[in-house]
Amino acid sequence: QVQLVESGGGLVQAGGSLRLSCAASGRTFSNYAMGWFRQAPGKEREFVAAINWSGGNTYYANSVKGRFTISRDNAKNTVYLQMNSLKPEDTAVYYCAAARGGRPITPATLYDYWGQGTQVTVSS
Repeated sequence: QVQLVESGGGLVQAGGSLRLSCAASGRTFSNYAMGWFRQAPGKEREFVAAINWSGGNTYYANSVKGRFTISRDNAKNTVYLQMNSLKPEDTAVYYCAAARGGRPITPATLYDYWGQGTQVTVSS
């Protein structure tokens, strides 16, 4: 059982930056790969970024590559998503998720645990 809590969302101007955090409960955080997903109203849930158990391997959606950075601090049981050069198209509810095994994965259906989400709004 893993509990995830996102924080750091808010309202920012286009071109600005925001850092999201995802805090995990328990002592088994390092056994999980972590991912960030987002969902805008009326749209499907979209993959954003993923990271393996050690943080040595990361994967990004083409739409955010070069602008977003995923990282993790296993000592703090926390995953981060640094978002730079934000665009109005980035507006969505952002969710963090955990997958058993430590391998980064893209499909949302393969993740075992999900947070409640945090709203990110980018104004033009």
